[in-house]
Amino acid sequence: MSSRILHRDGKIILPRTKIHARRKYADFIKSVGVEKAKGTIAAEGYSMITNILHTDNGYDDLSNTDRKKMRQRELKAMVDDYFSWAKLKYTQVTRGSVIGKALAYSINQEEYLRTFLNDGKVPSDNNYAEQAIRPFTIARKNFVLMESSKGASASAMIFSIAETAKANQLNTYEYFELLLTELSKHQDDRDMRFLDDLLPWSKNVQEKCPSRLKKS
Repeated sequence: MSSRILHRDGKIILPRTKIHARRKYADFIKSVGVEKAKGTIAAEGYSMITNILHTDNGYDDLSNTDRKKMRQRELKAMVDDYFSWAKLKYTQVTRGSVIGKALAYSINQEEYLRTFLNDGKVPSDNNYAEQAIRPFTIARKNFVLMESSKGASASAMIFSIAETAKANQLNTYEYFELLLTELSKHQDDRDMRFLDDLLPWSKNVQEKCPSRLKKS
């Protein structure tokens, strides 16, 4: 899963998350057990990526500009070391093996896995995105009862609205209540400009539906 799309010299860049690169090693560790995996290439690769992610998490409270500076100052060397290590190890393993494929993934995606170093807005992982879609994946067991694509589309829109509300630090229940109340007043309107005042980031909505967990 890509975190955002960047354009560079007319070329579309899709950043890749290091969580996926690390997961390739994690799958091997899980298959053989933690004890047996100690000292293996998978364990080493997993540890190196974990250290990169852990270091980057320390920049969470920085501005995008300062986060980029810290990544260039401290993380770039760690990322360089990881890819040098991966390319060396790739020459020592069977390419069709689980470990070979794990190393190949990082090597083939190197350009995209490095993108976060040059842009403070790009996260090094996509944990937030995966957490946001988790309610949808859990609820999909109930979706077998939907008999039309329209029902599925309506469900997707509801989930999208809910997650956008959360991202804007709103009380989701109160926001849906506000939407249903206000939209019912404009069913015959042709001018849709009233919707601007109902967007999750509007001042009106922020004042009426603040999350109980929102920091003051």
